[in-house]
Amino acid sequence: MCRSIKTLRPPAIPEDATEEEIRAAALQYVRKVSGFRAPAAHNREVFDHAVDAVAKATTELLAGLEVRGTAATASTAARVS
Repeated sequence: MCRSIKTLRPPAIPEDATEEEIRAAALQYVRKVSGFRAPAAHNREVFDHAVDAVAKATTELLAGLEVRGTAATASTAARVS
């Protein structure tokens, strides 16, 4: 879909994705879907809300994924305990 969105889970990146990386991916996704690089003032609120929602969903997705063949991260170990 959008080639500039990078994979944010191991082994593509060795550590957990940062909030900045997740937000950048969410922004790229919303830009692609909406067709706007920067929305007009009257669309700014809904655009920003969509970026926030996609970033939240991405964070939840990454936290819930279990990647086989990789060492358990601290967040994975904390969920299991």
